[in-house]
Amino acid sequence: MVDSASPGGRPPGPPAERRLGEHAPAARPTSPALLGPAEIRSIAAQLGIRPSKRLGQNFVTDPGTVRRITALADLAPDDVVLEVGPGFGSLTLALLPAARQVTAIEVDPLLAAELPRTVAAHTPSLAERLYVLTADALRITDLPGRAPTALVANLPYNVAVPVVLHLLATVPSLRHGLVMVQAEVADRMTAGPGSRVYGVPSVKLAWYAAARRAGPVPRTVFWPVPNVDSGLVAFTRREPPVDDVPREDVFAVVDAAFAQRRKTLRAALARWAGSAADAERILRAAGVDPSARGESLGVADFARIAAAR
Repeated sequence: MVDSASPGGRPPGPPAERRLGEHAPAARPTSPALLGPAEIRSIAAQLGIRPSKRLGQNFVTDPGTVRRITALADLAPDDVVLEVGPGFGSLTLALLPAARQVTAIEVDPLLAAELPRTVAAHTPSLAERLYVLTADALRITDLPGRAPTALVANLPYNVAVPVVLHLLATVPSLRHGLVMVQAEVADRMTAGPGSRVYGVPSVKLAWYAAARRAGPVPRTVFWPVPNVDSGLVAFTRREPPVDDVPREDVFAVVDAAFAQRRKTLRAALARWAGSAADAERILRAAGVDPSARGESLGVADFARIAAAR
């Protein structure tokens, strides 16, 4: 994962604001020197930090990978980037010249406090563009300052999908993004109906956005080296397939349909509908074959089922 700390921790209290930049769009400055393996390890030693498995901390030590992520994020000069888990700041340093502002959410208070100092040392002319919150990304409900327009983040494997879905639900200004996740998770997030790995993450992400795989990331660019490869997922927000059915109602159908993947929808949705007979009635009213299975349906199909209840 990109030089990052997991949002999986739960520090008490409200987010701690470290720095706010209100820098207006301008010509992009020359990219600052990025962090390499020796500097990352040096900062870690100074802070007394050892990568935490509990927090999912794996730090990118390859500047080329960081530049590639920033390029694939396709940022405009007026984008306000939301970065989850900036860690030591490798990706942050690459993002600052490419965007109007970077709002970084870091759960580790030591890393959050150090990040502004790292940015000031490497690119003082861009330091005012950085805004750091010490917080858990899964608990964020409101972000002060400029509204983020792009999510660019490395996400720990165990919370990647919940973080993306939570931010898309609570930060409506997000228009597009690029996230790094475990390769298998990237496959599930971008799978279409009929795919072997199509499931709840695929459908729920499709409610908010069109997503695609944007490339692989080898495990060798991280410290420590994880046991799996990673993948990049790019997404662009779009309108939900229907606007008269609450998202929560649709997601309840999705959860029920995939809780028992091997069963037909008539059986899988029996508890949700009240009975198998009620499930069949609702499915037929929605124009869905009761003998079909959840993996054959798209997000619009699930919305029709929710609307027909």
